Amino acid sequence: MHQLTYADIKAATDRVSGRIRPVVLARADPGAHPDPDDPAAGDREVWLAMEFMQHTGSFKARGAQNFIQAHREAGALPDAGVTIASGGNAGLACAWAAQQQGVRATVFLPETAPAVKVAKLRGYDAEVRLVGAQYAEALAACEEFAAATGALASHAYDHPLIAAGAGTLLEEIHQRIPGLDAVVVAVGGGGLFAGVATAARHHGIRTVAVEPENSRALNAAIEAGRPVDVTVDSIAADSLGARRASAMALHAAQQDGVHSVLVTDDEIARARQALWDHRKVAVEHGAATALAALTATGRPVAGSGEKVCVVLCGANTDPSDLVPRPTGGHNRSAT
Repeated sequence: MHQLTYADIKAATDRVSGRIRPVVLARADPGAHPDPDDPAAGDREVWLAMEFMQHTGSFKARGAQNFIQAHREAGALPDAGVTIASGGNAGLACAWAAQQQGVRATVFLPETAPAVKVAKLRGYDAEVRLVGAQYAEALAACEEFAAATGALASHAYDHPLIAAGAGTLLEEIHQRIPGLDAVVVAVGGGGLFAGVATAARHHGIRTVAVEPENSRALNAAIEAGRPVDVTVDSIAADSLGARRASAMALHAAQQDGVHSVLVTDDEIARARQALWDHRKVAVEHGAATALAALTATGRPVAGSGEKVCVVLCGANTDPSDLVPRPTGGHNRSAT
């Protein structure tokens, strides 16, 4: 197995330079909102990495661009194009990068994938195939397709080029927020986490890996000492629904400076609603999962006076369930 290194992150940074959007960073205004659901309610210096503004609406564009570019440089792009199994965001990113390079893309998704993601995929000229109820079933169909056609198989998270591309996000954050103490990321299969944690460790920055308590592939792998299958049952499952974390992610999690945190679906929903209430930002439940580690009570994420950056990783979502907060009170319900 390839163990991700900082050299991989640096190579990816050079490869995707000028081909992706630089991350937008926004500081959470200290004291502006006394609501405990607001990440700036304490005395930490909190930054929000608005990576949902990236091409295709998520950080996945970084890994996909790195994957396509690396294979093009190596002369390894087949006539059958690329194929991927994805809960949505990785498929969007793969289709986008392939379209930019004039390469065919065939994307396999679970039948439960949100309609907004399916429609966007087709907008990138990808062939979309819906298979099964969970990611693992779509992945099996994708592998069969690649074997039969010779298409280049990408992966939603478990590939060193994909993870290294995701890690370029931390490189940008580190350059623009001096003295950062910790970065907080949501974890599904672990591509974003592995890349970010590898780069963060090089710079002496802690990484907080956040998962829904009922979709905890990385947390379970840490406990078991090896990747294991978990049951997936969370409102964030459309983007954080991997049944098993990658070995790369587990290796990154076993290094110094990494902390695993679990949050409830109610905490995720409240964090997502709070982003809308305070900043009029609509993100996926998966992106709100990272924020929930700060806004939920009793989470050892950042100490007093520390500087922390929360990655808001995607916004391919239906915002119709975000409701205005009633005047004169706080809406604490999990909307």
